Amino acid sequence: MDLGVFNQFAKKEKGRVIGKNNTAVIYTRVSSKEQFDNNASLTTQLKYCQEYALRKELEVIEYFGGTYESAKSDERKEFQRMLGYVKRRKNIGHIIVYSYDRFSRTGANGAYISEQLKKQGVAVISATQEIDVTTSAGTFQENLYHMFSHFDNQVRRDKSITGMQEKLRRGYWTGAYPFGYTNTNPGKGKIPNFVITKEGRLLKQAFLWRANSNMSHVEISERLKEKGLNVHAKRLTDIFRNPFYCGLIVNSLIPGEVIQGKHEALISKEVFLKIHNLLQVGETPRKYSFDDENLPLKMFVKSSVCGTPYTGFIVRKKGLYYYKNRRKGSKENRSAKKLHEEFLELLGNYTIADKKYIEPLTDIIHDTLINKNQEALQDQKRLIKEHNKLKEQINTLERRYVVLNEITRAQYDLFMPELKAKQRELEVKMENSGINSSNLKKSVKMALGYACNLPSLWKLGDLKTKRAIQYMVFPDGIRYDFKNKLVQTFRVNEIFGVIRLFSGNLKDMKKGDFHSIREKSPLVTSAGFKPATS
Repeated sequence: MDLGVFNQFAKKEKGRVIGKNNTAVIYTRVSSKEQFDNNASLTTQLKYCQEYALRKELEVIEYFGGTYESAKSDERKEFQRMLGYVKRRKNIGHIIVYSYDRFSRTGANGAYISEQLKKQGVAVISATQEIDVTTSAGTFQENLYHMFSHFDNQVRRDKSITGMQEKLRRGYWTGAYPFGYTNTNPGKGKIPNFVITKEGRLLKQAFLWRANSNMSHVEISERLKEKGLNVHAKRLTDIFRNPFYCGLIVNSLIPGEVIQGKHEALISKEVFLKIHNLLQVGETPRKYSFDDENLPLKMFVKSSVCGTPYTGFIVRKKGLYYYKNRRKGSKENRSAKKLHEEFLELLGNYTIADKKYIEPLTDIIHDTLINKNQEALQDQKRLIKEHNKLKEQINTLERRYVVLNEITRAQYDLFMPELKAKQRELEVKMENSGINSSNLKKSVKMALGYACNLPSLWKLGDLKTKRAIQYMVFPDGIRYDFKNKLVQTFRVNEIFGVIRLFSGNLKDMKKGDFHSIREKSPLVTSAGFKPATS
């Protein structure tokens, strides 16, 4: 019997098939203006994307990007224009990029955008990292590319922050200089030299008016205007509260620290404190103990609205503990029991349901990190080689002076300090050179081991253990949406971010697909993430 007569009963297609249309748009970008001016990278990206389209017989109907946009955020102008175009047109099947880090470097958010596009039938494909995004294995690999592009950003960010922290602790301000000062030695890597300007000398008078005459900010602002300095009264509040003007440095990069700066102070510390005491009015705030076994989330939780941290208190009559937002006038009090339950629920999202996934996940994450950081590893090898050579020179110099008596003490003292200084400099570079391949797999496996039982470890641990787990998973703390009673995250440790992102994939792998991903679909080739070039 001819089954064609039954066609009317066949089920219709649900949704849109990914990449069904043979049409595409191409998106290229570089991160900085310097790269854009050079234009070599953009030309290379466009060439590979066009060749890929020809090879796959895809019709390119529009081009986007072609400029510099940082992928740290997905709110890029050209990127959003491209997304809007694709969403409006129902006939687009593909977005072609040179590599997945050209599409996004925001990790989970980039993976989310890609997943939403798939629901519209649009596949994000890389010209240099060919995977089949229509399969669970391909989706798994694409998500890994997104996550480790984000991880690469975080490594660079951490290096930059470490350098700025060290500079601040040595007493040198980083970033834009405060009003009333100018930097006579500008430039990247240079030691700043802040000097007081003509405006600064007038500003000093404002400090003295506030300290000695207790003038209002409005009155001070008007007096300054008469002398040719226009400073709004509201801005004076921030200026009077900035310890930089009395020679000290405070910065969010070194929380809780006050450093004696190398710059010239505009006013004395006594004048600053006198003003500060005048500004502090009202009831003396109640002091809370930070180390409280019953309130481990104190200062770790911050308001999602204003970023103000939560402290805590106890209602002694009832013996109940509460978290309280520190913002002035805030009435955000949350039961410690309830907030702990909400936090445990959040931790549950970063757990591995079965220990059998630890070994294969360890290998995948380790191998991807190694391949993604080949340049850093090469730098590390070079530094180790230089350090060993320098160590031999130091040993030789000591032997010639102490054992062989070939050089004098004056000659020894002339060369040894310089060699020691170079040795310390190399050791610092080695320490901050990034990924350490020697213990990387051990670290990854340890984190995955913790992930098997995170909620229980936190619940049963003492205060020190609880805080160690908190900062291990959420390095910058967490946010709390008091209105909706929601616990949210700032930044998640990369490894735990991977665990959450692939929790759905892990469920699909119970049928044995996991080994197929490892053996038949390697994440990177021997040449790394980018193709080898002549």
